[in-house]
Amino acid sequence: MTDRRVLTWPRVVLAIAACTVAAATLGVLPIGHPEAQEAPAEPRPAGPIIPVSVTTVARMDVPIVLRGLGTVQSLNAVQLRSRVDGVLQEVSVTEGQEVKKGDLLAVIDPRPFKALLDVALARRKQDLAALENARTDLVRYTTLAQREIASRQKLDAVQMQVQQLTAALGANDALIAAAELNVTFCYIVAPFDARVGLRLVDPGNVVRAAEATPMFALTQIRPIAATFTLPQTVLPPVQEAMAKGKLPVVAFSSDDKTELDQGTLLTIDNAIDIATGTIKLKATFANGHDRLWPGQFVNLRLQVGTDQGALVVPTPAVQYGPTGQYVYVVKPDLTVVRQPVEVNRDNGKITLISKGLDEGQTIVTDGQSRLRTGTRVAVNDGSKASSSAAKKTGG
Repeated sequence: MTDRRVLTWPRVVLAIAACTVAAATLGVLPIGHPEAQEAPAEPRPAGPIIPVSVTTVARMDVPIVLRGLGTVQSLNAVQLRSRVDGVLQEVSVTEGQEVKKGDLLAVIDPRPFKALLDVALARRKQDLAALENARTDLVRYTTLAQREIASRQKLDAVQMQVQQLTAALGANDALIAAAELNVTFCYIVAPFDARVGLRLVDPGNVVRAAEATPMFALTQIRPIAATFTLPQTVLPPVQEAMAKGKLPVVAFSSDDKTELDQGTLLTIDNAIDIATGTIKLKATFANGHDRLWPGQFVNLRLQVGTDQGALVVPTPAVQYGPTGQYVYVVKPDLTVVRQPVEVNRDNGKITLISKGLDEGQTIVTDGQSRLRTGTRVAVNDGSKASSSAAKKTGG
């Protein structure tokens, strides 16, 4: 017969008491204990808090700016060559010198051309004396022919001589004018205000009118021009803006960071390039500080209008997803929600929003890579102020 131990009542009481003591030691209240129902439920583990930079959606007036890559070019530039053959006697300017219109630049030896001028003047005097004598003979033979003392044939001969000498005198006048012009060509003067380039021919060398190498270049620096291209799609708005007045153009350095000068749009080319679908434009600049130089590559910004009271955000705030563009909006409880937006345009610094946001909303500008809808964030100090300053400089 199997031995079965029977739990007596005192043993049951001792077992219950032992369990109670063990539960108290472990911090676990037994079922039915009065304090067990008041214990709070254990909180669910929270996700990481992501540090982000934020800004506030605002309204502001944003210039409508068209950007293009251009090249600086002189409004006037010449390669100075001699118009007569001769020895370069003198160069009256130095390389890099600023000259005014009419200033003497160089002198070709004028003596051979002055000698030709003297010959032409002497020949004119000779022909003039012969003409006066022929005219006197014409009067004399006209009287004698009327009295039938001189023959008609002699009178006709004298008349022809007068006509020949008159024509010769006219030819002499033309030779004198040509000789005087050649003498003038020996003195080369500046055709406009300009800067002298590097000298390629030294005094003492023989220069010729057909010479391929110029003596030096002359380039107008102030004012100066720049040509740039834009897509043909912007031609109508540019034309409409030009009809209202002069359009401002700002020239920036090739890295698009340093402003070089401010000018105005001069004209639009008369044809679109069918190979590229672009239109060429030309702007002028005062260039008072000589920061624009012929041949220099520059970035040009043409303002054709202004968007009044546009809803704007910093460009880094706008993200690109499979379904379109979006931003992360920060809610009052410091969680974020992904908000789809429609973008009007982007100028590289600020983005104009046409749909999806309201003025005054707080959005994330940096730190979006770790965000999802519902993620808790911690706002970096000073991010709103820095973002607002950045928007004021956008244009």
